[in-house]
Amino acid sequence: MKTVLTTPPQFPKDEFSTRRTRLLDQMERDSIAIIPSAALKMRNRDAEFPFRQDSDFLYLTNFNEPNAIAVLIPEHEAGQFLLFCREKDAKTERWTGRMAGLEGAKTTYQADNAFPIDEIDTILPSLMENRTTVYYSMGVNPSFDQQVMTWISSLHSKIRKGITAPHALTALDLILHEMRLVKSEAEQSLMRYAAQTSVIAHQRAMKRCQAEAYEYQIEAEILHEFRQAGMEVAYTSIVGGGENGCILHYIENNQCLKAGDLLLIDAGAEYQGYASDITRTFPVSGKFSDPQRALYQLVLDAQAAAIEQVKPNNTWIEPHEAAVKVLAQGLLDLGLLQGDLETVLEEKTYTDFYMHNTGHWLGLDVHDVGRYKINETWRTLEVGMVLTVEPGLYISPNDQVDPKWWNIGIRIEDDILVTPDGNEVLTAALLKEVDEIEAFMMS
Repeated sequence: MKTVLTTPPQFPKDEFSTRRTRLLDQMERDSIAIIPSAALKMRNRDAEFPFRQDSDFLYLTNFNEPNAIAVLIPEHEAGQFLLFCREKDAKTERWTGRMAGLEGAKTTYQADNAFPIDEIDTILPSLMENRTTVYYSMGVNPSFDQQVMTWISSLHSKIRKGITAPHALTALDLILHEMRLVKSEAEQSLMRYAAQTSVIAHQRAMKRCQAEAYEYQIEAEILHEFRQAGMEVAYTSIVGGGENGCILHYIENNQCLKAGDLLLIDAGAEYQGYASDITRTFPVSGKFSDPQRALYQLVLDAQAAAIEQVKPNNTWIEPHEAAVKVLAQGLLDLGLLQGDLETVLEEKTYTDFYMHNTGHWLGLDVHDVGRYKINETWRTLEVGMVLTVEPGLYISPNDQVDPKWWNIGIRIEDDILVTPDGNEVLTAALLKEVDEIEAFMMS
């Protein structure tokens, strides 16, 4: 079984301008939106972490440089999309790479006008004059929060000159994150492509897995496929053998794999900012033991029940409830829980073994933006939403549990797109049936 990458998809030319227009149409007429880029972060004394653009900024601009600010102003005479960025500089480009510059901001990134970032303290306050509302995401960047408040305060001092300052500061998230929650066809294509690479990476890891290998060596196989396809990791990979698979966010990835243990891998590629997120669990030696097989099949059945509930007009919580019901009944049948199903569900005793939700939104952030409830009511799933479905079971040593179950950690996760007819499993190409896994690993 070999998954082959298709032709890399690209955004249509009007994708980002369409997004900005949608946002502008929802803003108050006399308002301004301010969206800062991500900043470079130092890793150690003279080295930086790899730059990753702020997701909101990337969503609206596709501009992948630090030290930039996007400004949107409805019906503004100088243009509705303004970009503050670094000016081109030959010496800087020689040391750190190419820059778009002011002309590139306009020609490549479709800004109506562009200004040097060094002049923002002069220009941006003037753009805020006589605007009633500032759309801005407070709390994300505390230092920039202070800068925005300083600009607003400076305008208050000009009241005697007939200049008014904005009197309302509105969370941009309320509009923008709802936009990001429903993916366009172009976004869906990018997410399918990221999923394809993740499938190939997991296949490679499964094939190369063997006892006495180290977790980091299996992680290296995954990273090989990501970089081979020109992609980044969407998040820090989890590669946990045996008891490490029972640690939900285990990232040390430094232990030796043992024959007879399971290996849990949670890893996903990111393509043009869009994440995939897959988890698979399989036996290091290629064959499940009877207890491993029983628990694995239970998780797989729970996932199937959850995926069936991912469809338009169902609520966000219904896939989780379906998975929990299957897991709880299975734990009772296997003797890991006592009592009856109704009591187990009511008292949530299953959380000793399953302590997380069954999924999350997926997109530009691996745990993507978007509310799960609206007015205290679980929101309805809509066409174009993408979410993960990832039930699991984690049996740590416990006096109340038969030792045959100890140190079995299992999670199975796929990426699901809500479609008009139900759903599309973007990661369906990666095998997960018991017999398929064993046959693949032993071939």
